[in-house]
Amino acid sequence: MSTGAEVFIGSIDQGTTSTRFIIYDSSAKPVGSHQVEFTQFCPVAGWVEHDPMEILESVRVCIAKAVDKATAAGHNVDSGLKAIGITNQRETTVVWSKSSGLPLHNAIVWMDARTSAICRRFEKDLPGGRNHFEPSCGLPISTYFSATKLLWLLENIDAVRQAVKSGDALFGTIDTWLIWNMTGGTKNGLHVTDASNASRTMLMNLTTLDWDEGTLKTLGIPREILPKIISNSEVIGNVATGWPIPGIPIAGCLGDQHAAMVGQACRKGEAKSTYGTGAFILLNTGEEIVHSKHGLLTTIAFKLGPSAPTNYALEGSIAIAGAAVQWLRDSLGIIQNSSEIEELASQVDSTGGVYFVPAFNGLFAPWWRDDARGVCIGITRFTNKSHICRAVLESMCFQVKDVLDSMHKDAGGNVEAKNEKGEFLLRVDGGATVNNLLMQIQADVLGSPVLRPADIETTALGAAYAAGLAVGVWTEDFIFSTEEIAKTTRTFRPKLDENLRKKKVGSWCKAVTRTFDLADLSL
Repeated sequence: MSTGAEVFIGSIDQGTTSTRFIIYDSSAKPVGSHQVEFTQFCPVAGWVEHDPMEILESVRVCIAKAVDKATAAGHNVDSGLKAIGITNQRETTVVWSKSSGLPLHNAIVWMDARTSAICRRFEKDLPGGRNHFEPSCGLPISTYFSATKLLWLLENIDAVRQAVKSGDALFGTIDTWLIWNMTGGTKNGLHVTDASNASRTMLMNLTTLDWDEGTLKTLGIPREILPKIISNSEVIGNVATGWPIPGIPIAGCLGDQHAAMVGQACRKGEAKSTYGTGAFILLNTGEEIVHSKHGLLTTIAFKLGPSAPTNYALEGSIAIAGAAVQWLRDSLGIIQNSSEIEELASQVDSTGGVYFVPAFNGLFAPWWRDDARGVCIGITRFTNKSHICRAVLESMCFQVKDVLDSMHKDAGGNVEAKNEKGEFLLRVDGGATVNNLLMQIQADVLGSPVLRPADIETTALGAAYAAGLAVGVWTEDFIFSTEEIAKTTRTFRPKLDENLRKKKVGSWCKAVTRTFDLADLSL
């Protein structure tokens, strides 16, 4: 670790609803940050879009404001900033013109469900159905992944189709869009993505870490519009002039959930759950590719350097977690601020038999039902808004349990790491984990301990770690120091009676089945 003059690493955390830039000192403590929310466009039920230019501007503003704040606090960021890392919302798809630098359509967001018809078409026509590509990429055919979103753009947007035909189109997830613009854009911007983001497109071969030629041929996607795949920790290029921090190396890049694994220092056998707009549970399976038989995804965990070993993971993705709280606030007006949900839910000791399943755009792992839509059942005259709020919190925890149950079946004792008591521990992070009631409910539903770090923004921290590792600010020994992690962790232990826990889990599963086949898939 560097000593002497102040040393800083910056982290761009480009999420689904907001962008942040956080500056860390050499002890990995934040010294300045800024956050900006941006517009969510929902032109049709089940569709979600972002303006790529608005995202770009949000990054620019966050960097400038965070640097100003750190400088005002007495830190010499201008001379001490050594590198920046990028972490981003995954699967969200952008196609832009390399000659003008302008997007050819709004970004199609990861949770967008418009590609249902495309998915059903491939499931019907390809051998193996929805699992046709799973042996190479570890993923089922789903609306979730970038490939189907790209195909929708190619089939429905004339500007995209014409730009591809003329050789003027570039495809990327948000990391690629940011790096291309920040390293020069139309003036020799770098067109790259990292292995973790590439693993979420449905187009990358997990073994070779390169685009899979067979998949590209089957889907009719031209290789020349795809970015180069690199590792998560290496000097990619320098920030161009015109940006608030010109000349600084971009040295780390990971999809948000992979960055959280690094930030949580998840070694082989350890799992984490990040609670944001959605919830994402990943179990590090080490250098072994474990193909799921229980509805999970096989993906990259991280590759911390061009010559570093590749760590793989099993993942369960939940589309709606914190977004359900935003729905209570913005659509129903039950709460005015997201933080109010803990107090309201605490006013009752149970949901009174209410179960809420937030299948707003279908269900991801382990159900994979794009025909599902949300339900709230078990309502009586006794039900009030506190019961509803508590049911929303419980819905996050039950969904996480569904995923972890599948992980236990797939990974088994050969992969999972347990403590000296034989307990499987779940590490948690993300904005929603400040809610102590949510964390206690999670431990109760799982029947096992939940560990929350002092710094819950481990996604941004993981991207900073990757960048700092690449430029020699930190070592892997520092990043994965179990002693330091233990000092800053709070443990939530289960308190719920085991029989009651099993009864509640059974009722939850019944509620989930009520969501099936409710969607109007003609939309």
